[in-house]
Amino acid sequence: MNLTRFKLALVEASYRSNDILWMPKYWTRFLEFHGMNPDSPVFDREHVVQFSRSLKDVGVPAWQRHHAVNSSQAYVRLVLKTGEPDLSDMLLALRRVADREGNLELNDGPDLRDEAAIVGVIDPNETPVIQRLRREVRLRGMALRTERAYVGWVRRFLNECGSDDAALFGALEVRNFLTGLAVDGNVAPSTQNQAKSALLFLYERILGRDFGFLDAAAADKEARLPVVLSRSEIGQLLPLFVGLKRLMFLVMYGAGLRHLECRRLRVKDVCFDEGHIVVRDGKGAKDRITVLPDRCRSELQDQIQCLRTLHEEDLEQGNGRVYLPHALERKYPNASADFAWQWLFPARQTSVDPVSGVRRRHHVGEDYFAKEFQRQLKRSKIAKNAVPHSLRHSFATHLLEDGADIRTVQELLGHKDVRTTMIYLHVMNKPGLAVKSPADGL
Repeated sequence: MNLTRFKLALVEASYRSNDILWMPKYWTRFLEFHGMNPDSPVFDREHVVQFSRSLKDVGVPAWQRHHAVNSSQAYVRLVLKTGEPDLSDMLLALRRVADREGNLELNDGPDLRDEAAIVGVIDPNETPVIQRLRREVRLRGMALRTERAYVGWVRRFLNECGSDDAALFGALEVRNFLTGLAVDGNVAPSTQNQAKSALLFLYERILGRDFGFLDAAAADKEARLPVVLSRSEIGQLLPLFVGLKRLMFLVMYGAGLRHLECRRLRVKDVCFDEGHIVVRDGKGAKDRITVLPDRCRSELQDQIQCLRTLHEEDLEQGNGRVYLPHALERKYPNASADFAWQWLFPARQTSVDPVSGVRRRHHVGEDYFAKEFQRQLKRSKIAKNAVPHSLRHSFATHLLEDGADIRTVQELLGHKDVRTTMIYLHVMNKPGLAVKSPADGL
């Protein structure tokens, strides 16, 4: 029976377990709708269109209609082993509708009338596939850093394949590329996962092709213990920083913030009465609350007063609006000019936003603090390969040394898994029992 062959073909093609469960059911429903013989179905594109419309008429959401159409496409490729009918454009259209429906449920979704404003400026001299990639990333409200990373990986992939036409390649080329990163490139697992996400976004979200399971060789890099600065080293470094950089040092070490999280803080995220800092859209798109260090409370209040004067000057010059996530920008069109939304650590000069093309004041760049940190680390003669993120490592380690509960530290750091937090137990000053070296008894 062809249904049995279909199930076996899905398993052999390494489709996901949910696909193996639901695709045969959608395919059976498709056959029943048209009254076709399960053993020798004859159908074309119009049959699939009619079936999809019938599902829409009874209120089936777009993501389920996508699965239904995808089951027909999978049957064509795996059982009939032909390319007709080609339903890739239908799958792409349904995926876009599904994304919009998902956004509508979460944040009112992008209004098609505002699509041009959301997409912003895209270089027409770039290859068509890169232009499409940028457009789809921006429509989904993904970060500019993510856009740049995805564009970089897609360019690298297409360069290795020898063509700018991504449609010429498929799962085999993607699998070989990811395997090459692990075997020849010796990259970290996170780097390989980023490349995989970029390529799957290209092929599944833009080109409408479902690869199922990609059995690429996994990157396996040895885990390293984090570099932690001792309390005396923190005390040695802090006096070397002045002004805004000193305040950033205190906030990162005192609240356990990542470098990017610190740069992205806004005025409203510092809650003096409650005694905490709100970290919004952190790693994994999660919000969390962490402690507000008393040591930098007065300096933060002084910084906010300085910001108020700077913001008023920017408003007078017509540059007093800051970037907001694309959904909030549409929902609250005047919020970007409110003082509460201004960056806590603003750049010295205004600049043109690379997406919207609007001149505005952004937060300080990565090099602003990072270069100063390396300069002062060298000046202090501390022989450790530390980076700004080491301040976050030091925050966690020193809390645990002071007897803080590991679950509390996990929440303050925003770790999804407590095992990530437990690595700091290995770098504590006295992990476990305070043992004495046998050499000390000589």
